[in-house]
Amino acid sequence: MILVSGCLLGINCKYNGGNNKCEKLLDILDKYGFIPVCPEQLGGMTTPRKPNEIIIKDEVDQGTDCIRVADKEGKDNTKHFLRGAEETLNMAKKFNIKYAILKERSPSCGSNFIYDGTFTGKVVKGMGVTAKMLSDNGIKVYSEEQIDEFIQDIEKFKIDKIHSS
Repeated sequence: MILVSGCLLGINCKYNGGNNKCEKLLDILDKYGFIPVCPEQLGGMTTPRKPNEIIIKDEVDQGTDCIRVADKEGKDNTKHFLRGAEETLNMAKKFNIKYAILKERSPSCGSNFIYDGTFTGKVVKGMGVTAKMLSDNGIKVYSEEQIDEFIQDIEKFKIDKIHSS
């Protein structure tokens, strides 16, 4: 089973009420079991909602557990993002999830890059709250931009598992 950002599946859970449907991802899902998630909804946020970004004071803040997530008007929504990450992790543990494909640049789901917290569209290296929590708990997190890498890794895992049995 794979955990997948609901917006990538065409579910209208994106902050603006839309989605980020990813045809390339939809093409492979029939081969793998998946569970759709939206950590922000699981954390109690509504759809639509104001855009949020991880607020980074300086380079030292990146990758730390001391985070703050706020909307464009400055409202602190950190508790919603942490609750959503915890609920997503609980779901992953319950279903013994080893892999996740999440929406890149999202303050929840970004696995390699996130917006820098200035709401100017600037992207920096970093992980969203949920992606980091999943990764810290041994779940391999990919973005929709890494589907080919995901396929290679999961197929290699299957072959390695057969050879080690």
